[in-house]
Amino acid sequence: MNPEDWRRGLADAWTSVATFVPKFLAFLVILLAGWLLAKLLRKGVDALLERVGFDRWVERGGVGRMLASSRYDASGLIAAIVYYAVLLVTLQISFSVFGPNPVSALLTAIVAWLPKAAVAIVIVVIAAAIASAVKDIVSSALSRLSYGGTLATIAYVFILGLGVIAALNQIEVATAVTTPVLIAFLATVTGILVVGVGGGLIRPMRQRWEGWLTRAELEAKVVRTQAAIYDRERRDAQPTPDVNATQEIRQPAGHQSRPGQA
Repeated sequence: MNPEDWRRGLADAWTSVATFVPKFLAFLVILLAGWLLAKLLRKGVDALLERVGFDRWVERGGVGRMLASSRYDASGLIAAIVYYAVLLVTLQISFSVFGPNPVSALLTAIVAWLPKAAVAIVIVVIAAAIASAVKDIVSSALSRLSYGGTLATIAYVFILGLGVIAALNQIEVATAVTTPVLIAFLATVTGILVVGVGGGLIRPMRQRWEGWLTRAELEAKVVRTQAAIYDRERRDAQPTPDVNATQEIRQPAGHQSRPGQA
């Protein structure tokens, strides 16, 4: 190899190093600044959510019970999500210094998906809160009925299921996940109805329906009785007017009772 080739090779190597080092330094600076910003935002979001009572709100919705075995509470979980989201954005910006590359493309796709995940989490939390409130209302209103707790649980699961389906739709996995499950559920129910109710289980189902209707009539009588008792207790609790005081008020001011008149 002649000296000219050596000089050209050294010049190319030096050019590559001189081009890479500033980019690498910029990568480290951006990464450090993003990491510090992520830590500050994590502490700030955690403190803000605890101050506004986000944990108590989540506890009412039942999500807090799901996080009981976790090392995060609700506000800490949201703060951790913000922390890692900022880190992902930082990594995306950092790797973009080196130009187009597969890592930057992957991080860009993940960062573009993060807002959808955040909205899905909010949907689940709100649905859980609404489902818990409806469950409390239904269970309180039907507390004297034997099936009140069952109806409250069904309402809770139904509303929470709608929230989960909406969240899956938000993150664009509803079609791939919920549709097969829904089709399998409907096919199972249809098969049971066709084979069971339309076949040999007609007489047992008829007996069950008669029992359910009889029980519903008894429960309706109980509800009417309880409503009548409540109305009577409310009327008894109202203060009765004093008859003597009413007569004295109606008596004219200049009227005097005659002697011997009671």
